[in-house]
Amino acid sequence: MCIYPQHWGFPALTEPSASPAGSLGIFEVRRDASGCSMLAPLQTGAARFSSYLLSRARKVLGSHLFSPCGVPEFCSISTRKLAAHGFGASMAAMVPFPPQRYHYFLVLDFEATCDKPQIHPQEIIEFPILKLNGRTMEIESTFHMYVQPVVHPQLTPFCTELTGIIQGMVDGQPSLQQVLERVDEWMAKEGLLDPNVKSIFVTCGDWDLKVMLPGQCQYLGLPVADYFKQWINLKKAYSFAMGCWPKNGLLDMNKGLSLQHIGRPHSGIDDCKNIANIMKTLAYQGFIFKQTSKPF
Repeated sequence: MCIYPQHWGFPALTEPSASPAGSLGIFEVRRDASGCSMLAPLQTGAARFSSYLLSRARKVLGSHLFSPCGVPEFCSISTRKLAAHGFGASMAAMVPFPPQRYHYFLVLDFEATCDKPQIHPQEIIEFPILKLNGRTMEIESTFHMYVQPVVHPQLTPFCTELTGIIQGMVDGQPSLQQVLERVDEWMAKEGLLDPNVKSIFVTCGDWDLKVMLPGQCQYLGLPVADYFKQWINLKKAYSFAMGCWPKNGLLDMNKGLSLQHIGRPHSGIDDCKNIANIMKTLAYQGFIFKQTSKPF
């Protein structure tokens, strides 16, 4: 039985130069005669897992190895302890993961007009979506457009500093209505409107699809497509998987999983790439993503 339910596991770290080159393995938990759990290596081909790495992992987990395997609290604690000691950074490179409930995840992260104090109404100015394959957790397609704001067409210095979006990037771009039409065309082209294909949006928080899009559509008198009305809040998913709430959003989640931040904070497309990377890492740890939004 693996250390995590649903085939969770850890690939080995790079060994010291004195160790045999290419030795890789995956940890598992085996029960002894008394029913206690102990850490052992899964062999991969002819490669043998070194005693150095095994002793390191046992030292990191300590007393948690002697808890019942498969208990969620044990799994969550073990994840955090091993990740904190460098065992989580390259995990997704080797370990198979259980099937997800969705064929595709649609990772979305808006950027909008803003200022201090806040302007009203806010308007979407960057509209990125990444199509993530639910079987491989790899990005298969990208939708990315900038949007012309109409109520406050001039971006504030605060907005540009925060998002990196300059005036020339939104001037002359399609309106939100036109962009939503192109999203629908892209969804159809990608086969996402097929009733036999299960897909769901993923956001970092509830703001994008609970507040921003429906609020602007209501202001402009535009309908909201049904596929925007259910989503996964990655912050909630991360808290379920890791047992702690990411107060600083993507920065905390990347840190908790020993991942490098991709690109520029508050760039919509870069934030989407970070969300996708976090999802891939959690999936390879065995986490099954579920809808977190409540029906409208």
